[in-house]
Amino acid sequence: MAMHRRHFIGAAFAGAALISAPMLRAQGRPRVVVVGGGAGGATVARYLAKDSAGALDVVLVEPNRVYRSCFFSNLALADLRSPASLEHRYDRLAADYGITVLHDRAVAVDRARREVSLGAGGLLAYDKLVLAPGIDFVPGSVAGWSEADAEVFPHAYRGGAQVDLLRAQLGAMRQGGTFALVAPPNPYRCPPGPYERVSMVASLLGRINPTAKILLLDPKATFSKQALFEEGWARHYPGVVERIGPDAGGAAVEVRPAAGEIVVAGAVVRVDVCNVIPAQRAGAIAEAAGLTEAGWVPVEPLALASKADPAVHVLGDSAAQGDMPKSGFSANSQAKVVANAIRAALTGSRAFPPRYTNTCWSAIAPGDGVKVGASYTAGEGKIATGEGFISQVGETAELRAATYAESFAWYDAISEDIFG
Repeated sequence: MAMHRRHFIGAAFAGAALISAPMLRAQGRPRVVVVGGGAGGATVARYLAKDSAGALDVVLVEPNRVYRSCFFSNLALADLRSPASLEHRYDRLAADYGITVLHDRAVAVDRARREVSLGAGGLLAYDKLVLAPGIDFVPGSVAGWSEADAEVFPHAYRGGAQVDLLRAQLGAMRQGGTFALVAPPNPYRCPPGPYERVSMVASLLGRINPTAKILLLDPKATFSKQALFEEGWARHYPGVVERIGPDAGGAAVEVRPAAGEIVVAGAVVRVDVCNVIPAQRAGAIAEAAGLTEAGWVPVEPLALASKADPAVHVLGDSAAQGDMPKSGFSANSQAKVVANAIRAALTGSRAFPPRYTNTCWSAIAPGDGVKVGASYTAGEGKIATGEGFISQVGETAELRAATYAESFAWYDAISEDIFG
């Protein structure tokens, strides 16, 4: 414990020094500033520090001291995973890899001067900047809802306290009541996520509120793994889930949080719990840096450098990179490519050809899991899909149980890969 304490005291002084003084690029180590400590940001920071063996000064800027993963949060709603099991700290990134971890918020980027402004004050200079801020929501994308209403109609789509709130609301729901989920339009974080959430809520309510109903309001004509989810709902939750697509009013839903109502195709429906997942865009710092187009950051496919500024790399949910879905696995995969490219550019080490992969697991019921995945290549102007796979309708219970168990093993493995 003494070793960890000394390291963090040292990191605190180092942080004060690097904020208060301008960087002299001709002296010392090149500095990489990483904004965002999730699956993408923490991974790129760790790989930069680990593989450069001290040749790079890596600074990770993340306001939260504890990271609660959004992936697997649906299983926490169904009591299949404890909230504590989704929590990760940054101690090992600092202690084991020499990363300076600043628990602060990046509020602006001066790309001409290569400086990041921090919420607590001060400037942080960089040679390379990595932005991995995740998502923000598009204001006004769901009529009647703003983030101020999230304590009544939670979004629960960034992990943490919002997931806890939604779980508490489900537990307090009246018997025979109605749960509604307003799904987002494309593109958004974790394409199967809203439908896995419906499955996990149905699993929970089947145990604690067996006469409850679920309304799924969906602006999309089709959705990820649709045949697999619909097969699972018919098998495990017959008559529980009613999906209202765009042809029946699912694309123009109004919500009334204060009244506990939603309006669909002109009809007012009372709901006991409502989960509103709005339309999404890149994290606010990406827009503040002047890098976004139509809400997302266009990047080149070889190393996810911004098309507006090659000194800034953007990965994970915020990047408009092509065919890869916005997922924790994608962000982790992209981070390794970015780390290799930056290390090569700043230290002269070997740059390897980019290799991207993704797999998305979804739980339909306890012991019933499905997956979809692919490899990806740096194509003409975008990351392009290569060979892929997907679970099939009608698979055996044994295969589904194996897929479900595989997802838990993946969570443990990727958590170690991200945080050390």
